[in-house]
Amino acid sequence: MALKKTLTIAGSDTSAGAGMQADLKTFQELDTYGMVALTSIVTMDKETWSHDVTPIPFEVFEKQLETAISIGPDAVKTGMLGTQEIIKRAGEAFEESGADYFVVDPVMVCKGENEVLNPGNTDAMIEHLLPKATITTPNLFEAGQLAGLGTLKSIEDMKRAAEIIHDKGAQHVIIKGGKALDQDKSYDLYYDGDKFYQLTTDMFQQSYNHGAGCTFAAATTAYLANGKNPKDAVIAAKAFVASAIKNGWKMNDFVGPVDHGAYNRIEHIDVDVQEV
Repeated sequence: MALKKTLTIAGSDTSAGAGMQADLKTFQELDTYGMVALTSIVTMDKETWSHDVTPIPFEVFEKQLETAISIGPDAVKTGMLGTQEIIKRAGEAFEESGADYFVVDPVMVCKGENEVLNPGNTDAMIEHLLPKATITTPNLFEAGQLAGLGTLKSIEDMKRAAEIIHDKGAQHVIIKGGKALDQDKSYDLYYDGDKFYQLTTDMFQQSYNHGAGCTFAAATTAYLANGKNPKDAVIAAKAFVASAIKNGWKMNDFVGPVDHGAYNRIEHIDVDVQEV
């Protein structure tokens, strides 16, 4: 049986823990054929690990999309997009591709940075991506920005943000990062437009979690492509990334990536699912 084809529209993380490298590793682990349209190249200062983002020329980005679309992806995800022009084009590319699923990971900051990469991009995501999204996968900060609520401090805040984001067009919303509200468990909030579900796992060490968000969105994309419904896809993705975080490893003095192969090679993590 031919592999399902998954396309990531994202930046390149030269350290290979996040970005399109994390996406392609995850696609491979979950038995899909991964493709990429690169938006930017992120490099790190070897002394401080500060990030430098170099955009790909738009005409080169466009040629990548033309190539990938001609192959016919079954599911598309976004990552770091960088400019309003690229955000708009990514939404158009999904529609042109004929893909069945669109996973929007609304990347707004590089790990370790506190400022939005481009504040004007939030409105562009709301206009051009959310109305097309099968699932969007914001973390707490991103969900607060998309919903216009600022800092989310409680489960009720997360629920309200999910409702607002759904009202902006996303069919399904999964807000990651409940660990910031409860240090004993790691939980995410999933909303299907009707019901809320809390997805919970044990809390694992967080020192080596570089690429966790990208990996979660990529896993969701792969599971959708391979036939899971949205709820089951995010539950499976939560299990996949929990195994990856638990088995993360130290790369250098600044960062440690998750282990993208842990779910298949080492262990499966159980996810507790409760309607809330």
